[in-house]
Amino acid sequence: MSARLRTWLFNLVFFGGSVPYVLATPLLAALGSGPLRYWVRAWTRYHRRCARLILGIRVVASGTIPAGPALYPAKHQAMFETFELVALLDAPVVVMKRELARIPMWGWAAQRYGMIVVDREGSAAALRGLMRAAAAAKAEGRSVVIFPEGTRVPPGEAPPLKPGFSGLYRALGLPVVPIALDSGTAWPKHGVKRPDTPIRFAFQPAIETGLPRREIEARVYAAINALEPSQSSDRHSREDGTP
Repeated sequence: MSARLRTWLFNLVFFGGSVPYVLATPLLAALGSGPLRYWVRAWTRYHRRCARLILGIRVVASGTIPAGPALYPAKHQAMFETFELVALLDAPVVVMKRELARIPMWGWAAQRYGMIVVDREGSAAALRGLMRAAAAAKAEGRSVVIFPEGTRVPPGEAPPLKPGFSGLYRALGLPVVPIALDSGTAWPKHGVKRPDTPIRFAFQPAIETGLPRREIEARVYAAINALEPSQSSDRHSREDGTP
């Protein structure tokens, strides 16, 4: 079966099969956060099974996932990891850009689950909202996942970190576990997926709290780009003018 046909079949089965999950979300939300998180984890596992059985795409995870809550800054190359990290990390809160909240079915269900929607332009009001929502997640004992580059990037690219990450690091006081991944190779943003290609998730060693901003940003930048051998680790500074 061709890659194009397998991609079409995956889209048909996954998105068609997602309808019951999305339609049941209001009922599960009314029953409390526990049932809703269980339902969302089941949806992410369904996504994993569709990717594995139809596309032959398997996840290869390495490193150690801490037992307690942590702040997970992750590389972002595809929509794939927005599902897979929920399954791997036991229903964390995920910081996502506002555009994703507009995706039919997925965006609405994600917000009901507790995703933090932010303006990726990084206005002061958006950053304050991000801090409040993340603090609420910490109070519930949930980990927080953030894509500190701000958006999906193609394999081989390593843009500077956005300002939201360092603010979260200071505000939450949680250990930081960077995640490098290479999902963009198998799961391009547009067009045909590449079946039978493994996707690596490399959990890097935990970084302690209380580091100066430049140091934590440099270490996280290098860690999330660990699977990008073409990138130099000295490209960690962010745009001028951020506080």
